[in-house]
Amino acid sequence: MHNKPQNTVYLKIAMLGHKAIGVIDSSRGGAEVVVEELSTRMAALGHEVTCYNRSNCDKGRQSSYKGVILKRVFTIDRKGFAALTSSFIAALKSAVGDFDIVHFHAEGSCFWMWIPYVFKKKCVATIHGIDWKREKWETSLGAWCIRCGEKMAVRFADEIIVLSKDMQEYFLATYGRKTVFIPNGANLPVARDAEMIIRQFSLKKNDYILFLGRLVPEKGLRYLVEAYEKLDTDKKLVIAGAGSDTEDLVRELQERAAGDDRVIFTGYVAGQMKEELYSNAYIYVLPSDLEGMSLGLLEAMSYGNCCVVSDIAECVEVVEDHAVTFRKGNVEALSEKMQMLCDDPAMVARYKKDASSFVCGKYNWDDVVKKTLDLYENIL
Repeated sequence: MHNKPQNTVYLKIAMLGHKAIGVIDSSRGGAEVVVEELSTRMAALGHEVTCYNRSNCDKGRQSSYKGVILKRVFTIDRKGFAALTSSFIAALKSAVGDFDIVHFHAEGSCFWMWIPYVFKKKCVATIHGIDWKREKWETSLGAWCIRCGEKMAVRFADEIIVLSKDMQEYFLATYGRKTVFIPNGANLPVARDAEMIIRQFSLKKNDYILFLGRLVPEKGLRYLVEAYEKLDTDKKLVIAGAGSDTEDLVRELQERAAGDDRVIFTGYVAGQMKEELYSNAYIYVLPSDLEGMSLGLLEAMSYGNCCVVSDIAECVEVVEDHAVTFRKGNVEALSEKMQMLCDDPAMVARYKKDASSFVCGKYNWDDVVKKTLDLYENIL
């Protein structure tokens, strides 16, 4: 603890395991959004937060961002090495630094949690998903390191935060380790009229079915393209986002859709373009096989979208009965649900009506920050 006004606890917090905050580009994923939301809100409350950005992702070389101290750490810019090298350096720096809490994000970074533990630092881990199950890490050294990171978190973390009840059950059944459930938050956005998307992609309001997220195998994009091919509709399919070491998958999807000019690949989107895509979609589809807690789904619902999601626990927990679900991996079921919604605009309107108020009421970033700070103070 440090000098503080009466009745206020100010903490020095290190965060690592993310790629970079204060940067908007295709490297930005769910972990980066979570770290940015937590760190900037904690800094606004008066806490001193240091985030260790990967050198290959932090192009701006800023020293601070919205009150958060930014430190760049050496990173080998190769698949499987970037996370391992950057989190090693960050773990070393946080171990010898003046911090009350060292907060690791994602399983892979936890491989090095023993380092600050040896220096008697209090450590927290947020598990954003069971990452070793992701296809890009199968049968690789990366998968082994990530599983070791998971075990290091179980062994050395003072507390482990998980984003779903399903992950809570996994850690309890696998390791006998109790975890703390703190879900992600959602922000109430301002809807945008179609302007940029008209000029660039000839998309109008309610003119398209939207997927927006990372183009990786576990998102179920193969199912989505195949299911869309079976539809009788004039709605376009917009696949927005970039790959993440998954160039072969992106190429496969583009080749499959090459003969259908209704399928549009936008590439990475941010800012106004992203806001317009969410604001004007007819439906949003997330056919994932594996999730932690999808920020894309939270964003889609916050914009008032009718959503179609696979019936995995991580999606069903989020949407409850406020979205349409289909059996995971079942192309026919996905196609049937999308066709049903294409044929019934009134049903789509009913789902859209309550989506935003439901998700923004249930998931709030200020609540997430308060629960996380309470967790820090409890372990101190």
